[in-house]
Amino acid sequence: MLSSSLLGGLRATRSSIVITRNLAAAQKATDPIQQLFLDKIREYKQKSAGGKLVDPSPAIQKELKSELEKLERQYGGGSGVDMTAFPSFKFEEPKLDPIDEQAAQK
Repeated sequence: MLSSSLLGGLRATRSSIVITRNLAAAQKATDPIQQLFLDKIREYKQKSAGGKLVDPSPAIQKELKSELEKLERQYGGGSGVDMTAFPSFKFEEPKLDPIDEQAAQK
């Protein structure tokens, strides 16, 4: 009984320490290296807006284009086909042989 209440108190203390640490890290860094790291992350976030590559070289752009074309050929895409859209399915009613229908009724 005593051990369960003691463990509950330790868990509450530990969670409050984690919350305090996370709040302190989210504010302003006191270490200059940590501040440089946060600045670089913010700069990267601004450059990568819109899901684009950050500072791509012409070779990387060419390789990306060739890989995307290869995927389009492999999976049935092409010009004018939206590969990000969910495919549409058509299920047609099967045609039954009229002889089978009459035999099932007898």
